[in-house]
Amino acid sequence: MDPVVVTFVILGVAVAAFMTSRIPVAVTAVGVALALWATGILTLEQSLAGFADPTVIFIAALFVVSEGLDATGVTARLGRIVAARGGSNRRRVLVLVMVLVALLTALISVNGAVAALLPMTVVVAVRIGLPPSQLLLPLAFAAHAGSMLALTGTPVNVIVSEFAAESAGGPFGFFEFAIVGVPLVIGTVLLAMLLGDRMLPARSAATVPRDLSDHACTLLGDYSVLADADGGGRAVTIDAENGVAEVLVPPRSELVGMRVFPGMTTPSGKLVILAVSRNGRELTSPEADVEVGDVLLLQGTWDDLEENTAGDDVRVVDAPAAVRGQAAPIGRRGVVAIVVLAAMVLLLATGLVPPVVAGLVAAGAMILTGVVSLGRAYRAISWTTVILVAGMIPMSTAFTTTGAAELVGSTLVDLAGPGGPLAVLFVVCLLVVVLGQLISNMATALIVAPIAISAAVELGVSARPFLMALTVVAAAAFLTPIATPVNLMVMGPGGYRFGDYARFGWPFTLLFLVVGVLLVPLVWPF
Repeated sequence: MDPVVVTFVILGVAVAAFMTSRIPVAVTAVGVALALWATGILTLEQSLAGFADPTVIFIAALFVVSEGLDATGVTARLGRIVAARGGSNRRRVLVLVMVLVALLTALISVNGAVAALLPMTVVVAVRIGLPPSQLLLPLAFAAHAGSMLALTGTPVNVIVSEFAAESAGGPFGFFEFAIVGVPLVIGTVLLAMLLGDRMLPARSAATVPRDLSDHACTLLGDYSVLADADGGGRAVTIDAENGVAEVLVPPRSELVGMRVFPGMTTPSGKLVILAVSRNGRELTSPEADVEVGDVLLLQGTWDDLEENTAGDDVRVVDAPAAVRGQAAPIGRRGVVAIVVLAAMVLLLATGLVPPVVAGLVAAGAMILTGVVSLGRAYRAISWTTVILVAGMIPMSTAFTTTGAAELVGSTLVDLAGPGGPLAVLFVVCLLVVVLGQLISNMATALIVAPIAISAAVELGVSARPFLMALTVVAAAAFLTPIATPVNLMVMGPGGYRFGDYARFGWPFTLLFLVVGVLLVPLVWPF
């Protein structure tokens, strides 16, 4: 069978699998790579080359850097500053939240920024008497716009920059994306201010993230550990490095029957038992035998709390990682995380080393300085994203080597070519917008980028405006909740329905199309 036909069949099956979501996207991506090898389209080395691609490694490193900022409470502290500055004015809060998430996204990715600020945004909305649905879609949309402020804003930027390095005279600069990113952020904020009142629903949320910013103090207040010396209180240290956690003793736990007393260490030797509660009342006897259903208040470093409450012997009430992210003040490790991030940005902006080297050095620094433990670094990486990109890179290779990209590019030129490069660019952007609402924008970029390059070659013009416009409209994932993870992330807390996204998102989609088709060619000429 013709290799071009086989490539299109494999692509069609993959897109159908992505759309139905019945098969995990990572499995679909690996299946694409294996299918290209099994059908003889690519060699085994070509089919698996994505897993060693510098772009994939760079993306993985960025997740570790992002985790360093989140784990040390840097992003949560910024959120609390916004809550304090916003007051009760809806418009001021809206602008502050959207600008903050856009700036954070540029440095730590869309998913990381929204996940860090989502609980704070819900709390702020409740405090000012505003339904969270009035803030959460603007939060997600501003993050999409902020992804265009820097190379690190989204994996799509990294992917497209790599294509530009290979086929368009060199990669895009670290802050080069901001040329279109700044107008996109400004336009997104203005649209949200103008349309939010009328086009966003005001519903009760199905699920609301908890406000854990004062959780540690609340726990201590619920027990006698804050009593004065005359009352038998115990000294407790709560700062950037130390915290407390409440755990429940389940059936068959090895702790059942153990004699405990306040101030003793746990069997691991890393945590201290501050108090024991049974049936809602704190046990005041000097010693007690642990029973099923008892609640223990534990103290230790945040890392030790997270590590030693993850087993089967206890059930943690509120995850230490979540509490730490919202409640812990910025300490030494937070300062180190900020310095590491600044150093990485400097390396990326100056181009002193390849992006993958800057990312790996920054991720390594986060681990070696103790900002992120090795185990937490592994858990921080979104392996679904990494495998998705690695598995779909061979599809881009197949599109190029089989001539499929050239065929589609020539067809686009034949259809829209009489209108000139601008008309072809518009068609390419429309294709990206449609696909981007149904499948991952990373997969969309990997599929369409070779087509855009082939169309540019067919027209005899530069591929740079095509690649940058593709990046812009790939960020316009506004019309469905399945377009990106952050759209789904805000769906429950915001009480949104499927149709709310298209209703509120179409003006933003139009904005991104206008910027991609009209502004991009003015900055990066054909």
